[in-house]
Amino acid sequence: MAPQIIALMGSPRPKGNTGKLLAEAVRGAQDAGCEVEVVDVPHMKFKPCMEILYCQDHEACGLQDDVTPYLEKFRDVDGMIIATPVMTMGVPGALKSFMDRFQVYFMAKYFRKEPLPDPAKKKHRRALLISIGGQNIEHDFDGLRTTVQCFCDILDIRYWGEVLQNNMDEIIDITTRPEVMRDAYTKSYEMCTLIKNAMEK
Repeated sequence: MAPQIIALMGSPRPKGNTGKLLAEAVRGAQDAGCEVEVVDVPHMKFKPCMEILYCQDHEACGLQDDVTPYLEKFRDVDGMIIATPVMTMGVPGALKSFMDRFQVYFMAKYFRKEPLPDPAKKKHRRALLISIGGQNIEHDFDGLRTTVQCFCDILDIRYWGEVLQNNMDEIIDITTRPEVMRDAYTKSYEMCTLIKNAMEK
């Protein structure tokens, strides 16, 4: 069975610069022999975590909506790609709310000491972060990176690599930076090849 990758799209503009980079990353993953499901997070219908703490004692979230199927899918996924712009020096609202709904994984791992993902998959699960920022400022990606690394830790997915490009307010079109487009493809291809090779051992 081909490795299964979930790609989270954090931008509400699927054909914008983030979408163009994600398309290259998806192409790289597929060329490496992986199957990719792209999740258009900003256009999903779901509530943020309501802290009802149902997940404190159960392997499920107390809410039922568009996020619910992914709480199950992430148990078995082999890799993850997150593509998102930086907004207010961090993760855009819809994507952050999506991540927060994985409190069920947090409770399982840190509260009950019973992580939800298959332990056999932990050795090969990897994640790639792809992001753009508008301004040419120092530490533009620090907040985003920290949140994504935390999300990966909760999911038992190794934060493996990143493709980052700031100063987009001046660059305007990411396709004028072919080296960045190429990097999105190459790093995704490399990550997915590593996943595939590890699964075959």
